[in-house]
Amino acid sequence: MTGSAPPAPERRLRLLSCNILAGGSVQKYREYVTRSINAVLPGRSKLDNLDRLAELLPQFDVIGLQEADAGSLRSGFLNQTRYLAETAGMPFWSHQPNRPVAKLAHSANGLISRMEPHSVYDYPLPSRIPGRGAMLARFGEGDDALAVMIAHLSLSAPARARQLAFIGELLADFPHAVLMGDLNTEAHSTEMQHLFAKCRLQPPEQPTPTFPSWKPRRALDHILTSADIHLDKVWTLPQAFSDHLPIAAEVRLPAHVAPRLQRVRR
Repeated sequence: MTGSAPPAPERRLRLLSCNILAGGSVQKYREYVTRSINAVLPGRSKLDNLDRLAELLPQFDVIGLQEADAGSLRSGFLNQTRYLAETAGMPFWSHQPNRPVAKLAHSANGLISRMEPHSVYDYPLPSRIPGRGAMLARFGEGDDALAVMIAHLSLSAPARARQLAFIGELLADFPHAVLMGDLNTEAHSTEMQHLFAKCRLQPPEQPTPTFPSWKPRRALDHILTSADIHLDKVWTLPQAFSDHLPIAAEVRLPAHVAPRLQRVRR
């Protein structure tokens, strides 16, 4: 008598989300003013900051960036997502430029991955002032796909409510989804309920403060997963690369999710 084959093991992924402030480093509130000129000028300190971050990226499988510069004056016309991916030796990257300010600054969301996505889609987010976006990477196809969305939301609560409802509608068709990014609000806020009501993402069990990086009090950055993606742990990196701490998570995927997903090692 032949017994049934044992179930395929779950697979682990390590995720990271980081608002990098275009490579800038802010360690006190007053530095928003005293270092304001540095926000629009390139400098060696920004590259050094990016290099320190790049050293940590190989620990992770999928990285989401917010406020990466897409190649303007403040970065020395450097695509920071590409720079981080290549410096870290990560094989796949994509970016979503959102808000150009003349040639001085051009913010973008970024995706860096050890695995090749099946597809990547860019979505402008609804807002009275255009310039916010979300990018959706799909690993695998059909109902077994893993959907990873990276987003950076607005500062106003009404705009965030519209944006979270929009993201919820986009993710409603994906049984296995991850949302990560700087959502500029805490998980218990009223506007976040628009997200949880429309898709299968789950609120976190407890907040993980990320802002301000020098004395974190507010959980503004999130890694949220749908119910059948097991969230083993969530933590912040102790290194402050901007005014937000990077947030990391280790997840377990059901065996049937993105079955052909393969890591590319360095």
